[in-house]
Amino acid sequence: MRRLHIALVYNAARVAPPDLPEDRASMRDLRAQIRRLARTLRRIGHTVTVVALAHDLFRFQRLLKRLRPDVVFNQYDDVVHGAQYEMRVAALVRMMGFPMTGSPALALGLCRFKYMTACLLSGVGIPVPPNTALLETVKAVREHKWQFPLIVQPSQEHAGIGLGRNSVVYNKTQLRQQVSYILREFNQPALVQRFLTGREFNVALVGGQRLRVLPLAEVDYSRLPPTIPPIMSYAAKWLENTEEYQRTSVICPAEVEPALLQEINQMAVRAFRSVGGWGYGRVDVRLDESGRPHVLDVNCNPCLDEGIGIARQAERAGISFPELLKLIIKAALERPPYDVDMPMLGLPAQSLASNGSDSLSVAATSVAT
Repeated sequence: MRRLHIALVYNAARVAPPDLPEDRASMRDLRAQIRRLARTLRRIGHTVTVVALAHDLFRFQRLLKRLRPDVVFNQYDDVVHGAQYEMRVAALVRMMGFPMTGSPALALGLCRFKYMTACLLSGVGIPVPPNTALLETVKAVREHKWQFPLIVQPSQEHAGIGLGRNSVVYNKTQLRQQVSYILREFNQPALVQRFLTGREFNVALVGGQRLRVLPLAEVDYSRLPPTIPPIMSYAAKWLENTEEYQRTSVICPAEVEPALLQEINQMAVRAFRSVGGWGYGRVDVRLDESGRPHVLDVNCNPCLDEGIGIARQAERAGISFPELLKLIIKAALERPPYDVDMPMLGLPAQSLASNGSDSLSVAATSVAT
């Protein structure tokens, strides 16, 4: 691959409350991850400019026009509940005509609206958990016939946000309480689904037109006590001082019968393609009590850090972290089918005025190697 100028974009916005020292999803950890990414990209021969973006898309536009990168390496992730900048940033990059790693804006938006994704997948014949419903009020609980247990979560979040010890409910009283909590704390509808009691798997995918399925990973909840539900909660993902984090592990490659493995992998590829995913992604699958797989979630731009998640699964396939990044960049240059470049023209400065909530900073920064 030729030497490229890469703009590595991440979300530098600060939000209250301040990060906890034990939170592996903190701003401190994010910046460390970005430094590792930049270092690796430079090691494989590319010029890297790190762009710290904090919601000001207009300044971001001007900076990209000045940098004119060969590829935008998109690591922008929303940190405000219900925010949609993740989708807007991706849309702006492509409207400016720059190749971009990962999935396009529409796919990112779909995956943040979990109910919409579930409806789309169900519509093309991909199994999703039964009893999938979107509740906008607590009163809506009585409008459905439920089969317990159920799992309740925010309908527009990711990374385990809003999932905790009370997320699995066993009666209508608990269901109403959890729906009320989601509506109040996250200011968005609650997604309710049947809680599937079988094994849980992560299917990692990388590539463009030729999509490669990486070795299957299984989430192992066997060491959790009965008082903690076996789910990938926020604590299990990120809070290293919790029992969830310490007692939840990942087995990769997972030990699965060949027929089931093929069914899970094919289902994951169909789900990823159905939402318009590209470049790299992860599809979460769980078995029901009869051993039948269902898609829980489609993650179009999952965490990309050395030694965990998709990078760990790539390593099991003999793909080093630098090689994984090369594959992701290759897919960005390949671009999705039917993608058309229609770069927008610059607008007069007075028409780009934003309100006070958006007028935050964007900066090109250097990263220590």
